Amino acid sequence: MPRKKKNIIRRDVGVDPIYQSELLQRFINIVMWRGKKNVARKIVYDALDVLEQKFGNKEKALSAFHKAFNNIVPLIEVRSRRVGGSVYQIPREVGEARGRSLTLRWLIEAAAERSDKSMGLRIGSELLDAYEERGGAFKKKLDVHKMAEANRAFSHYAW
Repeated sequence: MPRKKKNIIRRDVGVDPIYQSELLQRFINIVMWRGKKNVARKIVYDALDVLEQKFGNKEKALSAFHKAFNNIVPLIEVRSRRVGGSVYQIPREVGEARGRSLTLRWLIEAAAERSDKSMGLRIGSELLDAYEERGGAFKKKLDVHKMAEANRAFSHYAW
């Protein structure tokens, strides 16, 4: 019996109240800590205010958020597999849902390592860096892609 379910039903998270974006609502849910959704909303909206100051209006800030998000999404990753007593790092393509969750996780981790005053400013700065294809989260994506490229010789073990 396979361990993975074939038809996984994803829960609808709705849209956020200001920008009407499902991706932004998922980001708010990931930022949320100990059930404090209003605090998470304030953090994410502060980050979008940083983008709004840079780009002018809300529509451009939201499109900049989406472009920064798409710059971080990984296309390929490595998974460990034990073959004949050895453990190989095998490159695999990343699905849409996994890519989205990895991106959101990397964005928050990279922002937490920054030294700005508040988490909203940290996420905003990280989003600006990701928009310009630099920063901690974008570097994490490049590292994952380099690791997959280095282990391309073991791709025949992916079955």
